Amino acid sequence: MAQALWQGNWIQISRLVSGLILFLFAFFHFLNVAAGLVSPDLLEAVQKGREAITANPLGQLTLFGALTTHMGLALWQVATRRTLRMSFSQWFQLALGLLIPLQLFQHIVHTNYAERVFGVEDDMSSVILMLWSSPEALQQYLLLLAVWIHGCIGLHMWLRLTWWWRMTTPYMIGAAVLVPSLALAGLVTEGRRMWDLFDDDGFAAQIMADYNWPNPTEASHLAEVSRSALWIFLGLLAAAISLYYLRRLVQRSRSVRVTYIDGPQITADRGLTLLEMSQMQGIPHPSLCGGKGRCTTCRVAVQDGLDLLPAPSAAETRSLRAVNAAEDVRLACQIRPTAALTVKRVYTPKGRRQVHSAQGEEKAIAILFLDIRGFTARSAGLLPYDVVFLLNRFFDAIVPEVTRVGGTVDKYMGDGMLALFETSDPKSSARAALAAASNIGVALARFNRVLASEGEDPVRIGMGLHAGTVVLGEIGTVDNAPRTLIGSAVNVASRLEAKTKERGVELLVSHEVFQAAEIPDPGIEFETFELRGVDVPVRALPLPRASSLDPVITTLDPSAMT
Repeated sequence: MAQALWQGNWIQISRLVSGLILFLFAFFHFLNVAAGLVSPDLLEAVQKGREAITANPLGQLTLFGALTTHMGLALWQVATRRTLRMSFSQWFQLALGLLIPLQLFQHIVHTNYAERVFGVEDDMSSVILMLWSSPEALQQYLLLLAVWIHGCIGLHMWLRLTWWWRMTTPYMIGAAVLVPSLALAGLVTEGRRMWDLFDDDGFAAQIMADYNWPNPTEASHLAEVSRSALWIFLGLLAAAISLYYLRRLVQRSRSVRVTYIDGPQITADRGLTLLEMSQMQGIPHPSLCGGKGRCTTCRVAVQDGLDLLPAPSAAETRSLRAVNAAEDVRLACQIRPTAALTVKRVYTPKGRRQVHSAQGEEKAIAILFLDIRGFTARSAGLLPYDVVFLLNRFFDAIVPEVTRVGGTVDKYMGDGMLALFETSDPKSSARAALAAASNIGVALARFNRVLASEGEDPVRIGMGLHAGTVVLGEIGTVDNAPRTLIGSAVNVASRLEAKTKERGVELLVSHEVFQAAEIPDPGIEFETFELRGVDVPVRALPLPRASSLDPVITTLDPSAMT
């Protein structure tokens, strides 16, 4: 997952890194102002600590480099966008990013620039005092607040890819509100204190001299520099917007017309897939694999313009052949129209909700099927409540061995269950499944000892363990679609579990599990099994007791099982 956070081209990575640098600067700037709520000495101490990093040549180069990069990439993003269709959060973040410079240049000129050119002291107390008697105090706070909100949105959009962000979001929201609130309280506290000193007889001139405030000529120069910087930015923004509309005009002249049978007629840019055109125009178009050509739910029958489309790729041909598609059928996610096209969507969703919101997800995982042997005969002499009681005790004993290594029980099937091991990669998934199977064997022996002490017969089980690629998704009606999995790997695991009854063993582990786990041969001979409904024979390891896997499991790195 950490690798996924840093994926992207150099523009995306540069925008991310520069944004993080500016966000950290805003964070510590807020903390600096908030220190005024405690004491002037703490305010000064925090500023000195902050400037030890940001005021040296390397810190200045990093900070202003990040500012220039981030601002330049924002303008580039405006100029190169394909469309202005965005979510509200994207619009809001972009608007904040473009509004920030309207106040930022003035702040930089009257602090950093004034200190370097005229020797003006840019102590936090001096800056707050200069702003206090004018509306600029509120404007500068709103500037910093805009930077903060802009950064928080960007941080959320970035970290929402991680598994832990959703759990910490409530706390992060609290911190996001608390930090600027403390800064506002510190600003008000220090502003009032400095203004009381400034308002006393004889102190105003002394304070102005101590801080070397700019004289009218210098103040006029600073104002002129601020205006010049602002006009330069507005000019660049106007150029970016002009370039966007110029590109749109050029693209429109090179656009293509697509007519949907039983649907609208649209004009879209060349270079896009037909599926992307549908999505950009808000036209319902199923695509459960997410436009990767791994399903055929987006397929269309091309009524006109088929001869102008490129020949199907190998991936598209393979998918179409799997459903015996007609010659005029193509995948919308794979074709890129360059001329007028008339198509009919093979699957036209009905109702107000056009398709399920959840897409299928292809993933390589380990799968464990478990069943209690002879339970039907055993339960025949029990009362219904006793059956439920026994099953719950059994699952209470073994399911923790699944969850302890990161697995989950996908479903209970009477006296059996299906467990999935969805970890970060196939290797850790297979290792977690092996550990769970071994631990279930140990837990079962422990549970049977308890049953024996109660005068009950022991419970016998059969387990099938396999690793492979499955499709995880919500299957069912629009209003009731529980998450489940589909794929040949599921069938193999189920058939292996059934074979344990024939062989009289507790566990059958396919060779694919050991391959995925990247562990050496366990030293026991694999056998080849012909499984009903499985096209090719499967090599698997029969184990009379699942706990006999323990010597293999103990050699594995525990961190690779989660």
